[in-house]
Parts: sequence; structure tokens; C-alpha cells
Amino acid sequence: MDIGLHDLAALFGQLGLENDEQSINRFIESHQLTADITFLEAPFWNPSQVELLQQAFTDDAEWAEAADVLATLLTASCK
Repeated sequence: MDIGLHDLAALFGQLGLENDEQSINRFIESHQLTADITFLEAPFWNPSQVELLQQAFTDDAEWAEAADVLATLLTASCK
């Protein structure tokens, strides 16, 4: 059983991205999506990152909540 922490910082680590607060904020600010691009279609994800994120959403995995938060933060300017 996986009882590890599955917050936004941990998700960034799983995605192979820098996961300190400043790096997360910088990533979110510089990767805002437009209305015509979905979260999983964003050009900045590599195939393994898309696979992890897709799995989080489709399998309602332990990463689902953190992935949903990230998707919301990256699409905030579209609304």
C-alpha cells in the first residue's frame, strides 16, 4: 500500500520537474494554456509525463487530486 504524500510538489517530482515552491510557481506562470489546448495535449509534456497524468485522471489514481489542481492552475487564464 502506497501511503506517500501526493501533493503538488510530489507530483512535480514524479513528473521529473523541479518541485520547490519557487520552481512550481515559475512553471505555472510560464506554462499557462490557451482555450484551444487541453491540459494533456500541452506541448511541454513529454510522453512519459502525459502517460502519468493520463493515468492519474483515468484510473483515479493517488495522483488524481494533485493532477487536477495542476490542470486548474495551468488553465486559470482561460476562464
